[in-house]
Amino acid sequence: MKKKILIIEDQPTMRRNVALMLELEGYTTCTAENGRLGLELARRERPDLVLCDVMMPECDGYAVVEAFRAEADFAHTPFIFLTARADRQDIRLGMNLGADDYLTKPVVRDDLLAAVQSRLARAELWQQRLAEGGGFSPDFARPELLVRAFGLTPREADVLIWVAQGKTNAEIALILGISEKTAKQHLGVCFEKLGVENRGAATLAALEVLSRR
Repeated sequence: MKKKILIIEDQPTMRRNVALMLELEGYTTCTAENGRLGLELARRERPDLVLCDVMMPECDGYAVVEAFRAEADFAHTPFIFLTARADRQDIRLGMNLGADDYLTKPVVRDDLLAAVQSRLARAELWQQRLAEGGGFSPDFARPELLVRAFGLTPREADVLIWVAQGKTNAEIALILGISEKTAKQHLGVCFEKLGVENRGAATLAALEVLSRR
């Protein structure tokens, strides 16, 4: 079944562009032009993930994420902010209210897909563990678990650790002090060793290993 993504964005061009990028990757989208309409649409459509602008009329993104997290049906729905404001204070506020990630506008296609794939994979694993009556607490401080499970090199495991946390290739390169091209090459090798084709599947496989107790 296709994953459904709700896009809440007051700029028509941005709303259309983000929807098109996602639909070309096989996702189903629904859109709203402000936070109030977005909340109403979410209750009808039950999206698997929400992309939401921060600065909007009537009901801004912070109010939207607060409302989502207050409803049991959306307490664990992945929620990603789209924003032109990305200073630390804004990010901290959004995260404290329950957002899972931030994407800076104008949104780059690869960054958008990386964030969506990794957040959906984490949500899928959380639901799986919940159904099994277990917990979900990945240990991101133990890359050696990935080395043993998949035969990765330590550097490949470091890259996969950050992929599983929703980081883009550019962010991983900055964190690890390597070039973006090198980060992409390491990730390609990870895909081969894990037998997967995209970041979402790689994230899911990594989280499975990192969550074992």
